[in-house]
This record gives sequence, C-alpha cells and structure tokens, in this order.
Amino acid sequence: MSEHILFLTGKLAEKQLHQILEKMQTDFTYTVHQMGVKVAALMTADMIARRLKDTFNADRIIIPGRCRGDIEALAKILSVPVERGPDELKDLPVFFGKQALHIDLSHYDVKIFAEIVDAPNLSVDAVVERAYYYKDNGANIIDIGCLPDTPFPHMEEIIQALKQEGFLVSIDSLETDDLLRGAKAGADYMLSLHESTLWVADEVDAIPVIIPEKHTDTGSLDRSIALLQAKNKAFIVDPILDPIHFGYTESVVRYHAVRQKHPDVEMMLGVGNITELTHADTAGMNAILLGMCSELNIKQILATEVSLHASRAIKEADMARRIMYAAKENNTLPKHINADLMALHETSPFPYQLSEIQEFAAQVKDPSFRIQISTEGVHIYNRDGIHTAIDPFDLYPKLQVEDDAGHAFYLGVELARAETAWQLGKRFNQDQALNWGCAAKTSEQTVDLHTFKPAGTTFKNQ
Repeated sequence: MSEHILFLTGKLAEKQLHQILEKMQTDFTYTVHQMGVKVAALMTADMIARRLKDTFNADRIIIPGRCRGDIEALAKILSVPVERGPDELKDLPVFFGKQALHIDLSHYDVKIFAEIVDAPNLSVDAVVERAYYYKDNGANIIDIGCLPDTPFPHMEEIIQALKQEGFLVSIDSLETDDLLRGAKAGADYMLSLHESTLWVADEVDAIPVIIPEKHTDTGSLDRSIALLQAKNKAFIVDPILDPIHFGYTESVVRYHAVRQKHPDVEMMLGVGNITELTHADTAGMNAILLGMCSELNIKQILATEVSLHASRAIKEADMARRIMYAAKENNTLPKHINADLMALHETSPFPYQLSEIQEFAAQVKDPSFRIQISTEGVHIYNRDGIHTAIDPFDLYPKLQVEDDAGHAFYLGVELARAETAWQLGKRFNQDQALNWGCAAKTSEQTVDLHTFKPAGTTFKNQ
C-alpha cells in the first residue's frame, strides 16, 4: 500500500503545488490542503495545530519549508509525522530524492595544516588569535612559518602557548636550527626535511615532512623513505606542487608517480602554490586539489591565506575535503552533495519560467510588491501589474514610491540583489541575502525554524 502524504499550503501556491505534484508522477498518493492563509511562508506550527481539523488519513504531513515553529510538538498533537518541505515549490522533486543525494558531511580523512607565514613578526597573542580563526575554519594543525634571515626569539613561547591552548603545531623552516628549536619546544610536526637533513628526525620526536633534496629529485625521496622506514619512524612525504607554468603539470605527475611507487606512505599536498599564485577564485581550485588528494589517498594538505583573494581558502578546503570524502564513500561524482563551493553560480538559479511568474502575479490582489527572477530578467509585481527589466533603474519610475523613502530603499536593496542573482545565475529569494557559500563571511546566523523571525517587508501586512 503506497504512502499517503498531506501537503499544506497557502492560497497563492495551491494551484502551482498541484501542477508540480502532477508532473512528478509520484509513487505516493496525496492530498493538498489550503490552510486559509494567502502566503504559505506565513504559516506556523501553532496556526496549523489550531486550524487543521482533518489529517485526511495521511501517513506524513509536508509543510512549507519556511514554516516556523516546533514541528515535533505539532506531530504529537496531530499524531502524524510532520516534515518541512523545501523553501521553493519547484524544489519538491529534489526533496523527494529524484535528483539529489542526502549525504552526511561530518566526516573527512584529510588533515589541514594552516600556515601562519609571518609568525616571527607577530606577537604570541596575535598568533594564538590567528590559530583560533584557522581552527574555526577547519584547520587541524597550526603551522608556524619561519622567515629567512628573520630573528624569531619568541618561537618557543608561541609554540608553548599554542600547545597550552590544545593545538597541534608544526614548525615550518628549511633551517635545521629552527626545526630543532621548534620540535624541542613541543611542535608535533616539522616542515621540511630532506635527505641531507634527516638526522634532525633522530634528535626529536616531531614527525618530519620529507621533501626532495633537489626540487624534482624523487630518487632522494625514495632513499629518505627507505631510511625512515628502516628506523620504523613516522613521516609524511611532500613531492612539492609547483605553480602553473613553473612545473605544475609535471609536479602533478610526480605526485602520481610517488604514490604508485609508495602506495602506503603518508603524503602531503601544499595547495598554496596554486591558490595563492593564481588569480582566480579559490573555491574551484580547492575542489580540484582535494579531488586529487582523494584519488591519490593524500591525507594532509598545507594551506595558506596570504593573498586577499585567498582569504577563505582554508574554509573552502575544509568543505572540499568533506565533499570529496562523501563522494568517494558513496561511489558517486562530487555533484549534488553540497553547494558551499558554488559561490558564483547555482545548479538551478531560475526555478520559475516567466509564464509561471505571470500566472502567479495574476493572483495577487494586494499592493505589496513581489520580486522574482527568470532567464528573461528581474520581475516585480503587485495587484497593479507586473514589470520586467534587466536594470533595476528602469523599474523605479513604474513603482510609484517617490514619496515613500523607506519602501523605496527596501525595493532598491531587493532589486539590486535580484539583479546580481540574475547576472551570475544564482537563486534569489525575496527578503533573504544571496547565498555565497563558504566564500563569504556572513553576519546572519543559520535560521532556527523553532523561532519566529519577523516577516519580511513584503509579507508584513498579509
């Protein structure tokens, strides 16, 4: 016997909900019930509990995604499981699993070393503050970078302060004196040793990261690996990823060759030579580089945030490692898992066609403006009609808000958001900031649907 689902909706969305469900060719039966409210998003769990007198023998109730309130309490009152649907009706097919995977992103297998490249020039407090920032963005190990010919008298104090705060720490230098000092002060890792400086690993307990003696000399890596394995010492191998046009492709091949020859050794990929030295958005770079890590079973990366264009690189790397782990575990492509790396574009930016928006506009009987976008442009409508433009300035003379500064300001903000979304191909939802994924710092907290955020300006008087 198939499942029977009750869909609760508002007056304006009722017809469209019927149309979408009919096109879905569902494997369940359903009832659509209009709750006597014009805008579905204004429904609350308490309102449903008061108004819904018949659950229509439903096995499950789906309410609008923006519906506020405690749905677990509602389910107990109705004696039927209650679930929030998607924010947009057009996303119902995805909601029912026809296009998307619903995958746990709490797991990963790549550790992020986040380098503080200018540590000698920072105070102890400043380094600890930076370390917490990196940790909050996903870093597992704080890498203390030494600078050539730069005194570092407070290195030990910095490392000890970080250790007291519970951080794992690596010391990063090619100078053996720096590495010895850092390791003796408590650093857990040393970046980097090569064949001629392997003796340092015998002096301290820190785990060394091994690089070639000369830049592309994988033979020296082989010898270092053999020596450390003979001593039964832990180590990590870094064949060095080079910048584009300075050996990048050859270095990718080198990583593959080292993995083929040494299938079980721990490896590191220094992503900064790509993210820092390529003027392009770093989210896509991190996706590709962490995909390479996933394929080659590389379990450590060294990341930096020096250039301003790479200011979110560590958070992006954190999301990328989770997406790649999930894709690998589920034997699937890294698609439809999470959108946080899609800062500029989205897979479905225009859920509604112009004809659908026009039909929706025809149902509106009040003066409040609604704003939507389609492939044709930005659309704004109320009971007096619908207007379409690509440039919001073309719309202003038609809105008749010259004597209402507050309303004009609000519409200006929303239309600017809509224009940006249309230009880039992003999803626009009125009264909500655009979603830039993990590429942007956001002041808005994740919405808690148990609480009641005030209705947006458009819906206040509904």
